[in-house]
Amino acid sequence: MASKKLMNSVAGCADDTLAGLVACNPNLQLLQGHRVALRSDLDSLKGRVALLSGGGSGHEPAHAGFIGKGMLTGVIAGAVFTSPAVGSILAAIRAVAQAGTAGALLIVKNYTGDRLNFGLAREQARAEGIPVEMVVVGDDCAFTAVKKTGRRGLCGVVLIHKMAGALAEAGVGLKEITERVSVAAKAMGTLGVSLSSCSVPGSRPTFELADDEVELGLGIHGEAGVRRMKMASADEIVKLMLDHMTNASNVSHVSVQAGSSVVLVVNNLGGLSVLELGIMADAAVRSLEGRGVKVARALVGTFMSALEMPGLSLTLLLVDESLLKLIDAETTASAWPNVPRVSVTGRKRTRAAPSQPSEAPDATVGGLTSKRMALVLERVCTTLLDLEEYLNALDRVAGDGDCGTTHSRAARAIQEWLREGPPPASPAKLLSQLSLLLLEKMGGSSGALYGLFLTAAAQPLKANTDLPAWSAAMDAGLEAMKKYGKAAPGDRTMLDSLWAAGQELQALRNPQANLFHILTKAVESAEAAAQATKNMTAGAGRASYISSMKLDQPDPGAVATAAILRAILEVLQNLEGM
Repeated sequence: MASKKLMNSVAGCADDTLAGLVACNPNLQLLQGHRVALRSDLDSLKGRVALLSGGGSGHEPAHAGFIGKGMLTGVIAGAVFTSPAVGSILAAIRAVAQAGTAGALLIVKNYTGDRLNFGLAREQARAEGIPVEMVVVGDDCAFTAVKKTGRRGLCGVVLIHKMAGALAEAGVGLKEITERVSVAAKAMGTLGVSLSSCSVPGSRPTFELADDEVELGLGIHGEAGVRRMKMASADEIVKLMLDHMTNASNVSHVSVQAGSSVVLVVNNLGGLSVLELGIMADAAVRSLEGRGVKVARALVGTFMSALEMPGLSLTLLLVDESLLKLIDAETTASAWPNVPRVSVTGRKRTRAAPSQPSEAPDATVGGLTSKRMALVLERVCTTLLDLEEYLNALDRVAGDGDCGTTHSRAARAIQEWLREGPPPASPAKLLSQLSLLLLEKMGGSSGALYGLFLTAAAQPLKANTDLPAWSAAMDAGLEAMKKYGKAAPGDRTMLDSLWAAGQELQALRNPQANLFHILTKAVESAEAAAQATKNMTAGAGRASYISSMKLDQPDPGAVATAAILRAILEVLQNLEGM
């Protein structure tokens, strides 16, 4: 079965994607009758060298995304993974020549079809008297033995676009540009790795990988690589890639060693998440610096894709200051990133954390009150850990199934905190410190909501800790949750059980209040409210996006808060009976 694609037709997808790029970029124009995109200010290039590149579609943003001042003049696109037509290449050459440019340089990836078609167009243009040169870029480091066809052209060609573009913008002549970028291309290497294949529109995936396998050294047309290996960590895969790329016994290696200065490109092959790409970029920088290599610049993003392939390639270009100036030169190309003109290596990457505001020492730390606080917290933690799977199951109905995991993470953080020393006996300090702990360690919206509740609840307890102050603390916490969480009682959230308990705790303001009688009623009301959420229509949180017909279980957050209140009550009752 062919894979699903968002398109109008398989036959027209290459034309449509190029039309979409031009439609959204006023700096580009289509060449009528051809699948060619050109700079819209072509007439301003009179007397300068024009740069043309291209190849099969499916590698977006390459190559048309790199058209602009300081990069390419135009691009000729073929069908998906298919070399462009000779007639369209020749038409592009004629168009730039007739605009008064001082010759054209064709920048071509080393694939047979591209070499043949661009080469034939070049010969025809030269026969017409147009000065045209061609640079064939082969930067693949995958093959350890010499191939008759040479190294494949991969993401490194984008760096050639950039350097050639900077030279052309500076008015350098055709011969010198050709010579300088040809030298640079030989000091460059690329290696790819992927978690699975891609699929050409209308076709099935080009190869299959087991769930625990990755493909090393693959090309950009869905072809298999040179090695299939077991899945490993990001650090391990990056190390393997760099070892292969720089191994002197590999005939296609790039001569990077300790003391070398490089431009690093971490290129998404199309389907890798940005999260994974960042992890691999970090691993690549650390690994290179660990080898004594200076990372002068790092480009991270999608530059040369292979449709939706979930993988990446690493490119290393050996550079000196003259090449760095070309990489740093300004360009208006939409797909070129805004790279800072400073070295990656040698830069301080962390800033000291801000100092905490000083507080008066808690004179009662380690006393009876502190020990009781610790007992209460230990019971709460044990309760939440026991409920982990149940809360996750409830959360899978309307969320992402991690409510129990999130609460367990909070419980373990509190347990670790208690092992470091006794908690403060001051209720205000206790709630404030718990708030900071949960905001840092718990994560998710639950961590933020608990943090809000505890921070606000701590404020009334700074002046007084009698029973009315605890009722005021509950009110303050609830109001903060309502204000920032945008939930209200009846919205099927954790607020429902806390709100029910808060209404009962109003009785603490009565001078004749019976503490345990009121606490018991508050806990029972919270538990009843938690169970009642199964009959509510969600008005806030992720559950609000789910049909109420599917919500036949209580809200996990409400269940968790009710369980916390029950644990607190039971410990206090046990302490009272001692």
